[in-house]
Amino acid sequence: MINLAIQLLATQLNQHLRRVYDLTEDVVVVSNLVEVDGNPATNVNNKLVIYLTNIQKEGVPARQGNAQEIGQRAVQSQQPLHFNLFVMMTANFTGNNYPEALKFLSSTISFFQRHPLFNHQTTPELDQRIEKLILDIENLSMLDLSNLWGSVGGKYLPSILYKVRMVTFDAEEIVGRVPVVTGTKPSIR
Repeated sequence: MINLAIQLLATQLNQHLRRVYDLTEDVVVVSNLVEVDGNPATNVNNKLVIYLTNIQKEGVPARQGNAQEIGQRAVQSQQPLHFNLFVMMTANFTGNNYPEALKFLSSTISFFQRHPLFNHQTTPELDQRIEKLILDIENLSMLDLSNLWGSVGGKYLPSILYKVRMVTFDAEEIVGRVPVVTGTKPSIR
């Protein structure tokens, strides 16, 4: 599901940028900036790169009643897990193309400011297992930003970090069956 959420954001942003700038090729890619061996990724030059920087379990209240009655028994299932994804959007344009980096990053911010919510009404292609995606800009201190770029293994590039709420994992597996407790009628003596 994580891949579906991030790919949807990339596709939506790419369609927008292609329309606005009359581009014939995709400018948005989902990729690492740096390969595991420390070399730059090959497909990210002069692209707006989207990648996952962190996953955080959301502390939402458990859904009411995780048991569903079926006849004389009720089935119990695990509570779904809700996650926030921290997604970095980096304009990887170097040298004389640096102004392009700023242009595409500005357009990215504007696009997600106008479209901070993706649900089935606004985005029919959203996977049915994902109810909605909500984007919020995540502010980082200079120290946190430096640490993040150090852990990514790259040098700072114009970028913005979004918190994408809520990707839900719901196994929908039955973990137990329990008898249904029915109320008793009080007897009058």
